[in-house]
Amino acid sequence: MEDTSRDAQCRVAAFLAVHDLQAPLAERLLDLVSEVGELSKTMLNASDYGRVPFAVTEAWREELGDVAFSLLSVAVASEVDLAEALDAALDKMTRRIAESGDAASGR
Repeated sequence: MEDTSRDAQCRVAAFLAVHDLQAPLAERLLDLVSEVGELSKTMLNASDYGRVPFAVTEAWREELGDVAFSLLSVAVASEVDLAEALDAALDKMTRRIAESGDAASGR
């Protein structure tokens, strides 16, 4: 079953409400940072700290799902429509590429 980012955000909001897991934005952001750290650690372990090529594992999928949940929780807590924010980011990068040939900022 495919979800749009808006559908996923609604599902996360409902899950948080049903399980009484609301938290302040700062806590949600710290949780996201923590989950990204866990994802990074999973990559380090899977690649033997860069000594072997990385291959996607079940642990990677699980941690990536946790990162997605945490990011969506940040969007819920800050009352930002993540689908709209993503559209704006893609538009911004498209303009940068058209103007400078590079999607990065500040170069």
